Amino acid sequence: MGFLDAILGRSRPARPRLDALFSIPNAAVTLETSLGLTPTGTGAVCYRAADGVAFARLTQEIDALIESGVDAPDASTSTDGYGFTWLTVRGGADDLSTLCTNLHVVNSTLEEQGFGHGLLCTLVPFEAPDGRRVGLVYLYKQGTFYPFAPVKGTRRRDNMLELQVRDQLAGELEIEEDLQRWLALWDAPGL
Repeated sequence: MGFLDAILGRSRPARPRLDALFSIPNAAVTLETSLGLTPTGTGAVCYRAADGVAFARLTQEIDALIESGVDAPDASTSTDGYGFTWLTVRGGADDLSTLCTNLHVVNSTLEEQGFGHGLLCTLVPFEAPDGRRVGLVYLYKQGTFYPFAPVKGTRRRDNMLELQVRDQLAGELEIEEDLQRWLALWDAPGL
């Protein structure tokens, strides 16, 4: 923050810590051993798409980058009911590190090309043996995580599962303390 910003009471938003996504594989070990939750092999980045040729070209480049290579994952885009775009990456459930790398590539590429203001969150879903799902949500602008566990077929949340995940990961991930930021991501890919 500069001198003039301090005098005028302006603040600059903190830069996101995208490298936090690389801590998810270690957190996954904790989730599996303590709660029986395993990765689904799917992850998604949610952002507000920009208009224009430059943004369209950039998203095509991101898709091509992710889908290049011998064991390339499947990538697809969809738009939710609120107008947000989800870029979903489907890979193997046994290779969470590669999935997190691909999600990091999407986030960092959008940020580097000047579209970071449109990034909202990154989601990595996990599944319990009984079929319940919970997503680890990384809030781009906060640099924190929170769990979101929808009850299948309803618009309700499994609050107990969310709190269990929060408690298990408190020492491993930067967990969002403000529960009002634990937004519901209804119909998010992978959940």
